[in-house]
Amino acid sequence: MEEKLASAEEYVGRVKIDYTCYSGTDYYSDGDVEDKLLRIVSERTPEEYEQVIGERASWPILYHLSPLRQNILEWVPMEPDAKVLEVGSGCGAITGVLARKAASVTCVELSRKRSLINANRNRDCGNVAIRVGNFKDIEPGLDRDYDYICLIGVFEYGQSYIGGDTPFEDFLRILLPHMKEGGRILIAIENKYGLKYFAGCREDHLGAYFSGIENYPEGGGVRTFGRSGLERIFADCGVREYHFYYPYPDYKFMTSLYSDSHLPGKGELSDNLRNFDSDRMVLFDEKNAFDGIVDEGLFPVFSNSYLAVIGKDFPVRYVKYSNDRAPEYAIKTQIGVDGKGELYVRKYPMDERAAEHVRGMEAACRSLTEKYEGSGMEVNRCRLVEQEDGLYAEFEYVDGTPLVEVLDRLVERDDWAGFQARFLEYVEKISSRPDYPASDFDLVFGNILIKDNKWYLIDYEWTFGRPIPPQELAFRAVNYYFKDGAGRSRFSLDWALKELGISPQRADELWEQETAFQDSIRGKHTSLAQMRDLIGRRLMEPQRWIDRYRDSKDVNRVQIYEDTGEGCSEEHSYFVREAYQGDHFLELELTFDGSVKLLRIDPAMDSCMVKILEMTLNGERVPLERRKVLLVNGRVVKPADKDAAVYQPSMVFPTEDPNINIQLEGLKLLEKNVLHTRMEIVRIPLPIARDMCEAVKKLI
Repeated sequence: MEEKLASAEEYVGRVKIDYTCYSGTDYYSDGDVEDKLLRIVSERTPEEYEQVIGERASWPILYHLSPLRQNILEWVPMEPDAKVLEVGSGCGAITGVLARKAASVTCVELSRKRSLINANRNRDCGNVAIRVGNFKDIEPGLDRDYDYICLIGVFEYGQSYIGGDTPFEDFLRILLPHMKEGGRILIAIENKYGLKYFAGCREDHLGAYFSGIENYPEGGGVRTFGRSGLERIFADCGVREYHFYYPYPDYKFMTSLYSDSHLPGKGELSDNLRNFDSDRMVLFDEKNAFDGIVDEGLFPVFSNSYLAVIGKDFPVRYVKYSNDRAPEYAIKTQIGVDGKGELYVRKYPMDERAAEHVRGMEAACRSLTEKYEGSGMEVNRCRLVEQEDGLYAEFEYVDGTPLVEVLDRLVERDDWAGFQARFLEYVEKISSRPDYPASDFDLVFGNILIKDNKWYLIDYEWTFGRPIPPQELAFRAVNYYFKDGAGRSRFSLDWALKELGISPQRADELWEQETAFQDSIRGKHTSLAQMRDLIGRRLMEPQRWIDRYRDSKDVNRVQIYEDTGEGCSEEHSYFVREAYQGDHFLELELTFDGSVKLLRIDPAMDSCMVKILEMTLNGERVPLERRKVLLVNGRVVKPADKDAAVYQPSMVFPTEDPNINIQLEGLKLLEKNVLHTRMEIVRIPLPIARDMCEAVKKLI
C-alpha cells in the first residue's frame, strides 16, 4: 500500500529524513517486529536497550538494538571532520557510532519504517541525514567527496540494489566515484566458506544449510563470497589497493578483529556457538578445527566474515572488545602502530563508567612489579595516558609465545612429564611473595608470554589489593585450561588438584566463587551466551543421531521365543527384522504352529516402557485383560478397565531384558496360527524405570 506524505522531508529530533526519491511503498519489511522496534526506540533511551533485549529474548530485537553491533566500525580511526556515506542503514545499528566519530553521516535506506526507527534512536544527532528510496534513484544526487563509504551487510544484496548480469561489479563501480581521493570503502560481509557453515550453521540470508558452500544451487537474490571472489570483483573494477580484516566470530557481534599483520593464535577462537537466528547443527568442534586451520595458515580462507577496506590500510592490527559486561568494566584492547612505527597495546574504556577500571591498571602494574621482583616473572609495563577526548592505558608490546600454546604442544605430543614440569614452573613463579597485598586474579595461561626463556605477565586487568593463595590462582588457571579444550582431557586435572593441595570440596567452593565473580563482572547485563539460551535456539548434534542409530541396531532388536512346554531357550528363538516402524512403534506378524504353548516377545534389549495398542490371534482380539494371558517381567502402570472397549496395557520394564509372555493355552489355536500386534515403545534410563516401578503397586 502506497502512503502519501505531506512533505518531501521531515525531522525526527535533529535528524533530517528526505523523501524526495521515496515511492510511497516499503518493499522490504521484517513485519510486526519493525512496529515493536519503532515503539521501543521512541519510548526508551539507548541506555535502556540492554534491559529491553534481556526482557524480550527475541533475535530481531537483539540484532537491531544490541550496542555490540557497533563493534565492527567502532575501532576505525576516523578524522573528526570525516564525511560518511552509509548505504543500507536499516534500523540504525551502525549509524550511531558513525555519528559519534564523523562530522556528517548521510544514510541511504529503501524503507521508510526502518528510517524512522533509525531517526528515533539517533534523534539527538544533528549530523545525520537519511535519504529514503531506491539506491539507484538516490545515487545521482549523492556527493562525490565521502571519506568513508560503509556497506555493512549490504554488498551481498547487489543483485537487488543494481540488477543486471554483473550486479556486484556494477555496484562497486557506481560507488567508487563518490569516494574522495584518499578515502575508503568499508565492506562487511559473510564469507561463503566460513568455518561455521561447514560446521552446521545455516546460511545467514537464505536460512538453508550449506547453500553458500554449494554455490547457491537454489538461486535467490543474495550472494556472499570467499576472499578470492571479493578480490576478483575488486580487480574487475580497477581497485588496486585493498586490505582485509577478519571479524570474529563474525561481523554482526564482533568480539575480536584480526588482520593479516596479526592473525589469531591457537586456542583463541573458542567462542563459536552464536546461533541466535535459527537452530544449527554441530558437526564438529570448531575450536579444534580452527586450531588446525591456524596451524596451516588458512585462517583468512575460513574466517566466518570479512571486513574489506578499499583504500589505505589503518594503523590498527588487532582489536578485542570486552563490552559484553557491566558498563563499569566495558573496555576495548587494541594493538596498533604509533607515529614512530612502534607497536603498542592500549586498553580504552568503552563507557565513561569504566574509566576508573582502566585507571587502576597503572597502579596494578606498580604493585605486581614489586610483588614479582626477582621471581623470573616480568610484568608488562603500563602507563596511563589522559587526553581531552578520553584516556587509555598503554602497555609495552611483547612478541612471545603464550604459555597456553606451550602447554598445548606438550599435550599434542602426549608429553605428560613436560606438562607437569611447565605447570610446576608456573606455580613457582606466581608464588612469589604470597603475603604481598596485591594479586592478579586472572593468571590464566593465555595471559603469560614466554620469550627467550623469560616470562611476561601481559594482562592484569583483574588485580585486587589483597593476597590470594597462589594455589587458588593456579587452580583457576588449570581448571579453565582443561574446560576449554577437548584434546586436553587426555591429561587429568586430578593430578593438578593433588599437587596444589586442593580437595574436591574446596574445588567446588572455588568454582562457586568464580561464578559469583563472573556475575559481578556481568552485572545486570545479559551476555550473548545467556541470550542464546534465552532465545532458545537448538544445537543439534548429528553424531549423537549416528551413535543412536548404531546403538539401536543392538538395542532396538525384537527377539521371539516359542515355548512348546519345555521353557524358553535361545535354540527355539529368532529375531524379527524390520519390526520397528520408526523410533517408537513396532509391528509384528508372527506365524507358529499349534504345538506352541507360550509366545515370548522381547521388544528391546534395554529398559523401556511399552504400550500394547493391538493384539490379535488368527484375526480375533487376544483378551489381555484375562488372568494369566499376559505375563511380563515388569510392572503394569495401566490396569484393566472393565468399561473400556479395548484393553491397551502399559508396562514399565526395569531390566535390559524385557519379556512380554502370551499364554496361548486356553485360546483358540489352529494348526497354523498368526499373532499380529502393534506396540508403542519408549526407551528410558534404568534408574528411572526402577523408580517408576516402585511407584506402581500392582505386579503382574
